[in-house]
Amino acid sequence: MLLDDALRALPLLETYDGEVIDVGSGGGSPGIPLAASAPERDVTLLDAEQRKCDFLRRWAPSNAEVVWGRAEEQPVEQWGVAAAKALAQPPVAVELCLPLVRVGGAVILWVGERADLGRLAAAAEQLGGGAPELHDGLALVPKVAPTPAGFPRRVGIAKKRPLA
Repeated sequence: MLLDDALRALPLLETYDGEVIDVGSGGGSPGIPLAASAPERDVTLLDAEQRKCDFLRRWAPSNAEVVWGRAEEQPVEQWGVAAAKALAQPPVAVELCLPLVRVGGAVILWVGERADLGRLAAAAEQLGGGAPELHDGLALVPKVAPTPAGFPRRVGIAKKRPLA
């Protein structure tokens, strides 16, 4: 079931080019299943906890790199797609992920069918994102403009003071 849940994003992932980053990779989902299913793509598994990174290194396929760090500390606009599952509420998750994605890429968030797309859209708009689209419990947020100055905000600020 966990594998099927992660692979729901594969059709969306295939419509965008470039490297993929799984933000808040934790136990490896969705990053490891996506990396294994798309061996031609480079995947970064990002987590802020060293013990989780140690676990990920044991199970990551050869096309996946494990990075210990926080989203706010990563280079901006480097990846084609950012994915996040159970990272934070959608407006916070999009703030952590969208700055990492270059224009023409997208963020994929696991949100559920009852997600408040209005709040997600309000946050995304401030970060260079387009209107979110819901696909089978996944929110797809395209990156349509560069990340504005001032983003990403300092570590922890997105959760303390969400944009929407």
